[in-house]
Amino acid sequence: MSYVPLNISHLKAIVFDLDNTLVTSDMDFTWLREQLGCPLSSDLLSYVEQLECQQAREKAHSVILEHELHDARTSQPMPGCLSLLDFIQRKRLLTAVITRNCAEATQQKIAHNQLNIPRIITREHFPPKPSPDSLLALAQEWQLQRHQILYVGDFLYDLQAAFNADMPSCLVTHGKKVPFSNQASLVVEHLHDLEEIITKQLV
Repeated sequence: MSYVPLNISHLKAIVFDLDNTLVTSDMDFTWLREQLGCPLSSDLLSYVEQLECQQAREKAHSVILEHELHDARTSQPMPGCLSLLDFIQRKRLLTAVITRNCAEATQQKIAHNQLNIPRIITREHFPPKPSPDSLLALAQEWQLQRHQILYVGDFLYDLQAAFNADMPSCLVTHGKKVPFSNQASLVVEHLHDLEEIITKQLV
């Protein structure tokens, strides 16, 4: 996998992942996997969906929801988040959130952190990332070319989803070394760095 080149002057929309991109997340996925019996090598959501017993699937979804709702109540905006969203509004760019979280926890996080984002896509709406379906649906909904949409996230699934949708991506590292940073169109440490870069290049 590589990445789709980014031309900031062409941007009409910036779409975000939610957890540890726009807001903090303290989800203990190791403990959650242990509770559900999910191997470290398996994608958690895919593992749950493949459980043959419906009762086991429902119980697993309930456990995940409990973790997500607790995480929503304790979340806070990431550095530069609110300023960047204000900037996007001033520039009249389109924006949305695409997350692997459930709708209930996502709406609670958006409200708790007072994020002004009108379009929210969760795992109930489309197959979860790295599937490109949600990004492609937004492009069609907004009547934009794929290169006009930038997807911003902090994890490999975000970069893969953007690449699979033939869209540029931005990786937020929070100052950490990330082994998959070479798969992003743009790499920044924090959201305010992204705002600074766009400010200089977006007319």
